[in-house]
Amino acid sequence: MMGMGASRIRLLKWGGQTALYLALIVTSIAMLMPFYWMVSTSLKPEADVFATPPKWIPNPITFVHYLEVWTRLPFARFFYNSVFVAAMTTIGDVFFATLAGYAFAKLKFPGRDQIFFIMLLTLMVPFQVNMIPLYKLMDRFKWLDTYWALIVPGALSVFGIYLMRQYILSIPDELLDSARVDGCSEFIIFWRIAAPLSLPGIATLAIFTFVGSWTSFLWPMIVTSSMEMRTLPVGIALLQGYHTTNWTQNMAGSTIAAMPMIAVFLLMQQQFIEGLTAGAVKQ
Repeated sequence: MMGMGASRIRLLKWGGQTALYLALIVTSIAMLMPFYWMVSTSLKPEADVFATPPKWIPNPITFVHYLEVWTRLPFARFFYNSVFVAAMTTIGDVFFATLAGYAFAKLKFPGRDQIFFIMLLTLMVPFQVNMIPLYKLMDRFKWLDTYWALIVPGALSVFGIYLMRQYILSIPDELLDSARVDGCSEFIIFWRIAAPLSLPGIATLAIFTFVGSWTSFLWPMIVTSSMEMRTLPVGIALLQGYHTTNWTQNMAGSTIAAMPMIAVFLLMQQQFIEGLTAGAVKQ
């Protein structure tokens, strides 16, 4: 009887694991299908886009749509603008948010918790509410249609400060106190101790900031007017005609825009996962 009970438990465990893996496989396929269809459509002849039944595998495969996108508009300039803006925004947000997160986590000053609470309340305010006054500020600074308007508003985020504060809280105070006893300044403690120990959190913030800046559409469309300052999302929107839509060129442009985000995540996925799980440590 004991053997039958153990066999039944093993069977139930195997069935549960099998069901879990099947659910993960189905979910993964469902999430990957839109991306596969985008890439597939970008490689099809235009006549096969709405073919019935659908052609899942392009035949013949053509790269002419990528060439058309690259030559129809200054796509290389759009790509450079997106890379530069996303990189500068990410560097600024990571640096300043980590500094502020360290201050709110490890330094004691009057009103620290109250200030942090008020900052968290601003996360409830949608961007559309701040968009008009922010636009007026950009106009007053004469920053419209420049990189300053695209970079500075995103160079520091309350979410980034919150994320880095929660991560830096996990660093033992004794480690920092020993550095203070040795005569290190607060910035040296931050730069040589807190920042290196916060790399998983920094990687998580970097990915979030880069993806958010890379995919931003509304703000770049509002503050830029010349073709030379457009970013990729705005440039892809320009492929849309007044009466018709060239789906193959749109999918080719979207595929080009998706590649850097995938590359960034693949390069930093280990630190990204560590940063997400670190937030689960109870303080």
